[in-house]
Amino acid sequence: MLHLVRHADAGSRMAWVGNDFERPLDDHGRMQADAIGAALASRPVGRILSSPYVRCVDTVVPLGRALGLPVETCDELAEGSFVGDAFDLLRSLASAEGDSVLCGHGDVIPGLLWVLAQYGLDIPDLGRCKKGSIWELEVSDGRIVGAAYRHPRTFGA
Repeated sequence: MLHLVRHADAGSRMAWVGNDFERPLDDHGRMQADAIGAALASRPVGRILSSPYVRCVDTVVPLGRALGLPVETCDELAEGSFVGDAFDLLRSLASAEGDSVLCGHGDVIPGLLWVLAQYGLDIPDLGRCKKGSIWELEVSDGRIVGAAYRHPRTFGA
């Protein structure tokens, strides 16, 4: 299984003073990050990958702590990255053993889902990607064969 996590709430981009790369999670976002960690901690996660943006890394740190895994930063998941690079990363992880968690932004995750839909994957709720949400991609024989959206409310975030 591949888990695409949209970073948790990080306040208003317009209200943040400073480099947007460094914008942290707000109080609600930290609660969402804990809920995401709890929701995925029972899965056989082998890798946790994240955009290098602070709000993305901080979204999956609780999961990393719970599983004793490092959070690996990947430019392919960064805001504004080329969706083809993110898709190549996704495909490589589909062939790996165990689950992988990928944390990204509101442009990257819908972009990946759009590409998967272009390859014929039926994706209900295609336009959904709320902050703190999880898209679960089912993998069989190294191929992504299904997708399901988990709204943050469904796991207490």
